[in-house]
Amino acid sequence: MGVKTGFIKRAFGVPANLNIDLGQSFANPANCWRSLAQGGESRERMLEPVIPNIKSLQPQYIRIDHLYDNYNVVSRSGGQLVFNWQNLDLTVRDILATGATPFLSLSYMPPAISKDGQVTSEPANWSDWQLVVQKTIEHFSGKDGMNLNNVYYEVWNEPDLFGKFKAGGEKNYLDLYYYAQLGAKSAQKVNAFKIGGPATTGLYKSWVDSILRMAQDGRVRLDFLSWHNYSRDLDRYESDVQNVSAWASAYPSFANIELVVSELGINSENDPAYDGNLSAIHTLASTSILQTNINKCFNFEIVDGEGPSKSWGRWGLLSNKKYGTPTPKTRYYAIQFLNRMVGDRISVGGSGSWVKSFGRYDGKKYRVLVVNYDPAGKHGEIVPFNLVNLPFKNFTVKRIDFLGGSTTQTVNIDTSSWSTDMAFSPNTAAIFEITPQ
Repeated sequence: MGVKTGFIKRAFGVPANLNIDLGQSFANPANCWRSLAQGGESRERMLEPVIPNIKSLQPQYIRIDHLYDNYNVVSRSGGQLVFNWQNLDLTVRDILATGATPFLSLSYMPPAISKDGQVTSEPANWSDWQLVVQKTIEHFSGKDGMNLNNVYYEVWNEPDLFGKFKAGGEKNYLDLYYYAQLGAKSAQKVNAFKIGGPATTGLYKSWVDSILRMAQDGRVRLDFLSWHNYSRDLDRYESDVQNVSAWASAYPSFANIELVVSELGINSENDPAYDGNLSAIHTLASTSILQTNINKCFNFEIVDGEGPSKSWGRWGLLSNKKYGTPTPKTRYYAIQFLNRMVGDRISVGGSGSWVKSFGRYDGKKYRVLVVNYDPAGKHGEIVPFNLVNLPFKNFTVKRIDFLGGSTTQTVNIDTSSWSTDMAFSPNTAAIFEITPQ
């Protein structure tokens, strides 16, 4: 009888034994963590007070939802649809002021076209929904509009939750997507943009198969696959990466489709972890898993919604202005820490159940991030740290601890490898900078 290795891993855990190969690098990885999301918790401009804070995180994309119900974009006059972009434009300009490009979740249904006035319902006429999407894309991506390049348009937000859509049958998300992408195809005089989905609450095979089958058959345009992942369990992130790659490979034209986790966090509900260190370590660990295969990982969210106190377990990287100048939480500093990890990807193997790692090379220095994540707060580990295929003999190794200090050692060897052990207390992380001398 075969050994059930998965059970053994869950029950006892696998220690890390890191092997860092400096002999080659792989160009142009996606810095997936440079994607941030803001929810629709207020009709006010939540990003405006924190533009400098966000800008310092160097975001490439910022995602927003509630376009049509929070910003009063669509109304009806004399049987015709009327569009007013004034309120939404203010938030989009706030995104641009941070240096990021908008990633717009096309949600929720404008009451003016909903069949029953509810924002989670289908439209009374699908042609109206198609026109709303067309006009949205023409406004933001159009040469006669805001003239933006490379905006992403995601069809709905968590359709399995908000609206109880299904991937087929009655109240079919595929209808919602089909008419949305028809609107995208109808858009005139527009710059390059992308459209995709389904932005489900998790990664579900039936949804992935349904939308990829439509795209493979040529019935819809699909530029990216998106879903959400809120979990303390790192195995969920690893299984998502493995599963989505395997599922997409069954559709040859989309085997290498862009993959987007458009909301990411330790818990989809309020959680004290968001106000402390654990969510920051979770961000470092989940990013270490996702960064090789996932193009964009949108940490949710940027600013807390208003609550009963400054710290109330909300998802934000920054506190709400209601309680004074917004202040960064530790997860904010985790994004800053990740921003050190620029350059080409280097091969790092040997991650374990608790310890995750990845590496980059910027042409001058090699950097390896190592993070020990344990929600129980009990697991410390001595991690073997093995450098192989070294192209130099003399170098320094600088350990930069997350939210801590740094230490440097000089190494002189006459071989092509070097090993040491690195100690990690529970829920700690460090970046190791290897600099040739």
